Amino acid sequence: MKDAQPPPISADDFYQTLVENAAEGMLTIDSDSNIVYANPAVEDILGYAPAELIGSSKMKIIPERLEPVHVAALASYVATGERNIDWDGIELPALHKDGREVPTLISLREHEHNGEQYFTGIIRDITEQRQRESQLQEQKDRLNEFADILTHDIRNPLSIAYGYTEIAHEQSESPELERALASLARIDDLVSDILALSKRGEVVGETESVDIRECLHASWSSVETQQATLQLDDDLGVIAADKSRFQELLENLFRNAVEHAGAGATVTVGSLPDDTGLYIEDDGPGIAEPIRSEIFTHGYSTTADGTGYGLSIVSQIVEGHGWDIAVTTGSEGGARFEITW
Repeated sequence: MKDAQPPPISADDFYQTLVENAAEGMLTIDSDSNIVYANPAVEDILGYAPAELIGSSKMKIIPERLEPVHVAALASYVATGERNIDWDGIELPALHKDGREVPTLISLREHEHNGEQYFTGIIRDITEQRQRESQLQEQKDRLNEFADILTHDIRNPLSIAYGYTEIAHEQSESPELERALASLARIDDLVSDILALSKRGEVVGETESVDIRECLHASWSSVETQQATLQLDDDLGVIAADKSRFQELLENLFRNAVEHAGAGATVTVGSLPDDTGLYIEDDGPGIAEPIRSEIFTHGYSTTADGTGYGLSIVSQIVEGHGWDIAVTTGSEGGARFEITW
Protein backbone atom coordinates (compact mmCIF):
# COMPACT_ATOMS: atom_id res chain seq x y z
CA MET A 1 0.00 0.00 0.00
CA LYS A 2 1.42 3.34 -1.04
CA ASP A 3 1.99 6.04 1.56
CA ALA A 4 -0.75 8.63 1.57
CA GLN A 5 0.35 11.81 -0.19
CA PRO A 6 -0.56 15.22 1.24
CA PRO A 7 -3.17 17.03 -0.80
CA PRO A 8 -1.70 19.50 -3.30
CA ILE A 9 -1.68 23.15 -2.33
CA SER A 10 -3.07 25.54 -4.88
CA ALA A 11 -0.81 28.35 -6.03
CA ASP A 12 -3.42 30.90 -4.98
CA ASP A 13 -3.57 29.52 -1.43
CA PHE A 14 0.21 29.32 -1.21
CA TYR A 15 0.85 32.90 -2.28
CA GLN A 16 -2.03 34.21 -0.20
CA THR A 17 -0.51 32.60 2.91
CA LEU A 18 2.93 33.92 1.96
CA VAL A 19 1.69 37.50 1.60
CA GLU A 20 -0.45 37.40 4.74
CA ASN A 21 2.52 36.25 6.83
CA ALA A 22 5.21 38.44 5.27
CA ALA A 23 7.28 40.63 7.58
CA GLU A 24 7.15 43.49 5.08
CA GLY A 25 4.01 45.50 4.58
CA MET A 26 2.29 44.98 1.23
CA LEU A 27 -0.25 47.45 -0.09
CA THR A 28 -1.97 47.46 -3.49
CA ILE A 29 -3.68 50.42 -5.19
CA ASP A 30 -5.59 50.74 -8.45
CA SER A 31 -4.93 53.31 -11.16
CA ASP A 32 -7.11 55.82 -9.26
CA SER A 33 -4.92 55.52 -6.12
CA ASN A 34 -7.59 53.59 -4.19
CA ILE A 35 -6.27 50.96 -1.78
CA VAL A 36 -7.62 47.53 -2.71
CA TYR A 37 -5.40 45.35 -0.51
CA ALA A 38 -3.22 45.63 2.61
CA ASN A 39 -1.59 42.74 4.45
CA PRO A 40 -1.44 42.46 8.27
CA ALA A 41 2.18 43.70 8.44
CA VAL A 42 1.02 47.15 7.31
CA GLU A 43 -0.57 47.62 10.74
CA ASP A 44 2.79 47.04 12.44
CA ILE A 45 4.32 49.80 10.32
CA LEU A 46 1.53 52.38 9.97
CA GLY A 47 -0.92 51.52 12.76
CA TYR A 48 -3.86 50.89 10.43
CA ALA A 49 -5.57 47.50 10.31
CA PRO A 50 -6.04 46.34 6.70
CA ALA A 51 -9.81 46.93 6.92
CA GLU A 52 -9.18 50.58 7.83
CA LEU A 53 -7.24 51.13 4.63
CA ILE A 54 -9.03 49.05 2.00
CA GLY A 55 -11.40 51.29 0.08
CA SER A 56 -9.57 54.47 1.09
CA SER A 57 -7.34 56.65 -1.04
CA LYS A 58 -3.61 56.10 -0.67
CA MET A 59 -3.47 59.75 0.39
CA LYS A 60 -4.54 58.49 3.81
CA ILE A 61 -0.94 57.40 4.40
CA ILE A 62 0.83 60.17 2.43
CA PRO A 63 2.08 63.30 4.26
CA GLU A 64 0.07 66.28 3.03
CA ARG A 65 3.09 68.13 1.65
CA LEU A 66 3.86 65.16 -0.64
CA GLU A 67 0.34 64.55 -1.98
CA PRO A 68 0.77 66.64 -5.17
CA VAL A 69 3.99 64.79 -6.01
CA HIS A 70 2.35 61.37 -5.63
CA VAL A 71 -0.68 62.39 -7.71
CA ALA A 72 1.49 63.79 -10.51
CA ALA A 73 3.86 60.80 -10.54
CA LEU A 74 1.07 58.21 -10.86
CA ALA A 75 -0.83 60.23 -13.47
CA SER A 76 2.34 60.66 -15.53
CA TYR A 77 3.15 56.95 -15.45
CA VAL A 78 -0.41 55.84 -16.32
CA ALA A 79 -0.39 58.27 -19.26
CA THR A 80 3.10 57.62 -20.64
CA GLY A 81 4.33 54.35 -19.14
CA GLU A 82 7.64 56.05 -18.31
CA ARG A 83 9.18 55.74 -14.85
CA ASN A 84 10.72 58.93 -13.51
CA ILE A 85 12.22 57.18 -10.47
CA ASP A 86 13.76 53.81 -9.67
CA TRP A 87 10.99 51.53 -8.38
CA ASP A 88 13.42 49.28 -6.50
CA GLY A 89 13.97 50.84 -3.10
CA ILE A 90 12.49 54.33 -2.77
CA GLU A 91 12.98 56.03 0.60
CA LEU A 92 9.76 57.89 1.41
CA PRO A 93 8.01 59.01 4.60
CA ALA A 94 4.59 57.45 5.23
CA LEU A 95 1.90 58.81 7.54
CA HIS A 96 1.19 56.72 10.64
CA LYS A 97 -2.31 56.49 12.09
CA ASP A 98 -1.17 58.59 15.07
CA GLY A 99 -0.04 61.40 12.75
CA ARG A 100 3.72 60.91 12.89
CA GLU A 101 5.83 60.23 9.83
CA VAL A 102 7.50 56.83 9.45
CA PRO A 103 10.61 56.55 7.25
CA THR A 104 10.04 53.66 4.84
CA LEU A 105 11.79 51.88 2.00
CA ILE A 106 9.32 50.99 -0.76
CA SER A 107 9.68 48.74 -3.80
CA LEU A 108 6.93 49.02 -6.41
CA ARG A 109 5.50 46.45 -8.82
CA GLU A 110 2.88 46.84 -11.53
CA HIS A 111 0.47 44.07 -12.52
CA GLU A 112 -2.89 43.48 -14.17
CA HIS A 113 -5.90 41.52 -12.97
CA ASN A 114 -9.11 41.06 -14.93
CA GLY A 115 -8.00 43.82 -17.27
CA GLU A 116 -7.42 46.34 -14.48
CA GLN A 117 -4.07 47.98 -13.68
CA TYR A 118 -2.72 47.71 -10.13
CA PHE A 119 0.40 48.80 -8.27
CA THR A 120 1.76 46.96 -5.23
CA GLY A 121 4.22 48.49 -2.82
CA ILE A 122 6.40 46.34 -0.57
CA ILE A 123 6.99 48.52 2.50
CA ARG A 124 9.80 48.24 5.04
CA ASP A 125 10.07 50.38 8.17
CA ILE A 126 13.60 51.83 8.25
CA THR A 127 13.21 53.83 11.47
CA GLU A 128 15.94 51.85 13.28
CA GLN A 129 18.27 52.17 10.30
CA ARG A 130 17.80 55.94 10.26
CA GLN A 131 18.44 56.08 14.01
CA ARG A 132 21.67 54.11 13.62
CA GLU A 133 22.75 56.41 10.79
CA SER A 134 22.00 59.44 12.96
CA GLN A 135 24.01 57.99 15.86
CA LEU A 136 26.94 57.24 13.56
CA GLN A 137 26.83 60.78 12.20
CA GLU A 138 26.85 62.19 15.73
CA GLN A 139 29.86 60.03 16.60
CA LYS A 140 31.60 61.16 13.43
CA ASP A 141 30.90 64.81 14.25
CA ARG A 142 32.34 64.36 17.75
CA LEU A 143 35.44 62.70 16.30
CA ASN A 144 35.89 65.58 13.88
CA GLU A 145 35.61 68.05 16.75
CA PHE A 146 38.17 66.02 18.69
CA ALA A 147 40.46 65.99 15.65
CA ASP A 148 40.21 69.78 15.42
CA ILE A 149 41.19 70.07 19.08
CA LEU A 150 44.19 67.80 18.50
CA THR A 151 45.25 69.75 15.45
CA HIS A 152 44.90 73.29 16.75
CA ASP A 153 45.02 73.12 20.54
CA ILE A 154 47.62 70.38 20.99
CA ARG A 155 49.70 69.90 17.86
CA ASN A 156 50.55 73.57 17.32
CA PRO A 157 51.95 74.21 20.82
CA LEU A 158 53.58 70.78 20.67
CA SER A 159 55.46 71.80 17.52
CA ILE A 160 56.61 75.00 19.21
CA ALA A 161 57.79 73.07 22.29
CA TYR A 162 59.67 70.60 20.09
CA GLY A 163 61.35 73.40 18.15
CA TYR A 164 62.60 75.23 21.25
CA THR A 165 63.72 71.97 22.88
CA GLU A 166 65.62 71.01 19.74
CA ILE A 167 67.42 74.38 19.72
CA ALA A 168 68.31 73.99 23.40
CA HIS A 169 69.57 70.45 22.78
CA GLU A 170 71.80 71.61 19.92
CA GLN A 171 73.34 74.19 22.24
CA SER A 172 73.89 71.97 25.26
CA GLU A 173 73.61 68.36 23.98
CA SER A 174 71.97 67.50 27.27
CA PRO A 175 70.82 63.85 27.62
CA GLU A 176 67.78 65.13 29.52
CA LEU A 177 66.81 67.32 26.56
CA GLU A 178 67.37 64.37 24.23
CA ARG A 179 64.88 62.35 26.28
CA ALA A 180 62.49 65.31 26.23
CA LEU A 181 62.72 65.43 22.42
CA ALA A 182 62.00 61.71 22.23
CA SER A 183 58.94 62.14 24.45
CA LEU A 184 57.66 65.07 22.39
CA ALA A 185 58.17 63.06 19.21
CA ARG A 186 56.21 60.18 20.71
CA ILE A 187 53.35 62.54 21.61
CA ASP A 188 53.37 63.80 18.03
CA ASP A 189 53.18 60.20 16.76
CA LEU A 190 50.21 59.54 19.05
CA VAL A 191 48.43 62.66 17.81
CA SER A 192 49.04 61.60 14.19
CA ASP A 193 47.67 58.12 14.84
CA ILE A 194 44.61 59.39 16.68
CA LEU A 195 43.90 61.85 13.85
CA ALA A 196 44.11 58.98 11.37
CA LEU A 197 41.82 56.84 13.51
CA SER A 198 39.31 59.68 13.68
CA LYS A 199 38.70 58.98 9.98
CA ARG A 200 37.34 55.53 10.88
CA GLY A 201 33.90 55.01 9.42
CA GLU A 202 34.50 57.48 6.61
CA VAL A 203 34.15 56.06 3.14
CA VAL A 204 37.43 55.85 1.27
CA GLY A 205 37.68 58.85 -1.02
CA GLU A 206 37.54 58.84 -4.79
CA THR A 207 39.75 56.14 -6.25
CA GLU A 208 42.14 56.58 -9.14
CA SER A 209 44.68 54.52 -11.01
CA VAL A 210 47.70 54.47 -8.69
CA ASP A 211 51.21 53.49 -9.77
CA ILE A 212 52.20 51.13 -6.95
CA ARG A 213 55.97 51.54 -7.38
CA GLU A 214 55.70 55.33 -7.32
CA CYS A 215 53.53 55.21 -4.20
CA LEU A 216 55.96 52.83 -2.48
CA HIS A 217 58.91 55.17 -3.07
CA ALA A 218 56.92 58.17 -1.82
CA SER A 219 55.85 56.31 1.32
CA TRP A 220 59.36 55.03 2.04
CA SER A 221 60.86 58.51 1.73
CA SER A 222 58.38 59.93 4.26
CA VAL A 223 59.26 57.37 6.96
CA GLU A 224 62.36 57.45 9.18
CA THR A 225 63.89 54.29 7.72
CA GLN A 226 67.36 54.83 9.25
CA GLN A 227 69.72 52.31 7.58
CA ALA A 228 66.95 50.02 6.33
CA THR A 229 66.85 48.92 2.68
CA LEU A 230 63.82 48.73 0.40
CA GLN A 231 63.71 46.07 -2.32
CA LEU A 232 60.96 46.10 -4.94
CA ASP A 233 59.87 43.53 -7.51
CA ASP A 234 60.26 44.63 -11.13
CA ASP A 235 56.60 44.64 -12.14
CA LEU A 236 54.21 45.97 -9.50
CA GLY A 237 51.59 47.46 -11.81
CA VAL A 238 48.75 49.80 -10.86
CA ILE A 239 45.76 49.60 -8.54
CA ALA A 240 42.51 51.52 -8.22
CA ALA A 241 42.79 53.18 -4.81
CA ASP A 242 42.43 56.36 -2.80
CA LYS A 243 46.05 57.41 -3.32
CA SER A 244 46.39 59.35 -0.08
CA ARG A 245 44.97 56.56 2.09
CA PHE A 246 46.97 53.90 0.21
CA GLN A 247 50.17 55.82 0.86
CA GLU A 248 49.19 56.14 4.52
CA LEU A 249 48.73 52.36 4.64
CA LEU A 250 52.20 51.76 3.18
CA GLU A 251 53.84 54.27 5.53
CA ASN A 252 52.44 52.46 8.54
CA LEU A 253 53.59 49.06 7.28
CA PHE A 254 57.08 50.41 6.54
CA ARG A 255 57.26 52.10 9.94
CA ASN A 256 56.18 48.85 11.61
CA ALA A 257 58.83 46.86 9.72
CA VAL A 258 61.69 49.22 10.60
CA GLU A 259 60.67 49.51 14.26
CA HIS A 260 60.48 45.73 14.75
CA ALA A 261 63.13 44.43 12.35
CA GLY A 262 65.81 46.93 13.33
CA ALA A 263 67.75 49.80 11.76
CA GLY A 264 69.51 47.64 9.15
CA ALA A 265 66.42 45.73 8.09
CA THR A 266 65.62 44.79 4.52
CA VAL A 267 62.01 45.35 3.51
CA THR A 268 60.83 43.56 0.37
CA VAL A 269 57.69 44.37 -1.60
CA GLY A 270 56.26 42.25 -4.40
CA SER A 271 53.12 41.13 -6.17
CA LEU A 272 51.09 38.13 -5.09
CA PRO A 273 50.51 35.37 -7.68
CA ASP A 274 48.31 36.40 -10.64
CA ASP A 275 48.52 40.04 -9.49
CA THR A 276 45.88 39.42 -6.84
CA GLY A 277 47.55 41.71 -4.34
CA LEU A 278 50.74 42.89 -2.69
CA TYR A 279 53.06 41.56 -0.01
CA ILE A 280 55.41 43.50 2.27
CA GLU A 281 57.90 41.49 4.32
CA ASP A 282 60.96 42.15 6.44
CA ASP A 283 63.87 40.06 7.70
CA GLY A 284 63.28 40.75 11.38
CA PRO A 285 62.14 38.37 14.13
CA GLY A 286 58.62 38.05 12.74
CA ILE A 287 55.29 38.01 14.55
CA ALA A 288 54.46 35.05 16.78
CA GLU A 289 51.44 33.13 15.55
CA PRO A 290 49.45 33.39 18.84
CA ILE A 291 49.33 37.20 18.61
CA ARG A 292 48.69 37.58 14.87
CA SER A 293 44.96 37.90 15.43
CA GLU A 294 45.51 40.77 17.89
CA ILE A 295 47.97 43.03 16.08
CA PHE A 296 45.26 44.97 14.21
CA THR A 297 43.44 45.82 17.47
CA HIS A 298 43.44 49.47 18.61
CA GLY A 299 46.20 50.16 21.10
CA TYR A 300 47.87 46.75 20.81
CA SER A 301 51.66 46.96 20.66
CA THR A 302 54.50 44.53 21.27
CA THR A 303 56.92 47.32 22.23
CA ALA A 304 56.90 49.66 25.20
CA ASP A 305 57.23 52.81 23.09
CA GLY A 306 54.76 51.82 20.35
CA THR A 307 51.45 53.66 20.03
CA GLY A 308 49.54 50.51 19.09
CA TYR A 309 47.56 52.34 16.40
CA GLY A 310 49.62 51.92 13.22
CA LEU A 311 48.37 48.49 12.20
CA SER A 312 44.83 49.37 13.25
CA ILE A 313 44.99 52.23 10.74
CA VAL A 314 46.27 49.78 8.11
CA SER A 315 43.32 47.48 8.78
CA GLN A 316 40.90 50.41 8.53
CA ILE A 317 42.24 51.51 5.13
CA VAL A 318 42.28 47.96 3.77
CA GLU A 319 38.69 47.42 4.86
CA GLY A 320 37.64 50.77 3.40
CA HIS A 321 38.86 49.68 -0.03
CA GLY A 322 37.13 46.31 0.23
CA TRP A 323 40.45 44.44 0.38
CA ASP A 324 41.74 41.81 2.82
CA ILE A 325 44.97 41.67 4.84
CA ALA A 326 46.72 38.74 6.47
CA VAL A 327 49.99 38.34 8.36
CA THR A 328 52.27 35.33 8.03
CA THR A 329 55.99 34.45 8.04
CA GLY A 330 58.27 35.88 5.35
CA SER A 331 60.94 34.05 3.36
CA GLU A 332 63.63 35.22 5.82
CA GLY A 333 61.58 34.44 8.92
CA GLY A 334 60.35 37.99 9.40
CA ALA A 335 56.84 39.42 9.29
CA ARG A 336 54.98 39.26 5.99
CA PHE A 337 51.78 41.21 5.33
CA GLU A 338 49.69 40.17 2.35
CA ILE A 339 47.06 42.56 0.99
CA THR A 340 44.60 40.96 -1.40
CA TRP A 341 42.46 43.13 -3.67
